[in-house]
Amino acid sequence: QVHLVESGGGLVQPGGSLRLSCAASGITFSAYAMGWYRQAPGKQREFVAEITRGGNGTYSDSVKGRFTISRDSAKNTVYLQMNVLKPEDTAVYYCRVIAAMNFYWGQGTQVTVSS
Repeated sequence: QVHLVESGGGLVQPGGSLRLSCAASGITFSAYAMGWYRQAPGKQREFVAEITRGGNGTYSDSVKGRFTISRDSAKNTVYLQMNVLKPEDTAVYYCRVIAAMNFYWGQGTQVTVSS
C-alpha cells in the first residue's frame, strides 16, 4: 500500500525559507517521478514542481528560481526547498506519485507566509 507523508510546513515571514519533506513507502521509490502540488483556500490544486527518476526538476513559473525539488532514494524522500517565500505561496502542499496508473497523494502540510 502506497503512503506519502509530508512534513515541514509552518508559519514563516515573507522572504523566509522552509524545507518540506515527503516520505514515501509501498513503492520502489527510485522508479517513479515525484511531484509537489499546492492548494490555496478557494482555489484549485496546482502544480508546483516535479522531479524525474534521474533527478531532473521542472517548476511552475510562479516558483521557478525560488524553489528547488530534490530526492534522496536512500531515504525514500522527496524535498521541496522554498526560499524567498511570498504571501501568495500560502497553501496546503501535497506530495504526489503516479504508480500503476493510480494517483497517490499525501495528507498535505500547511505553509503560511505572513508577517
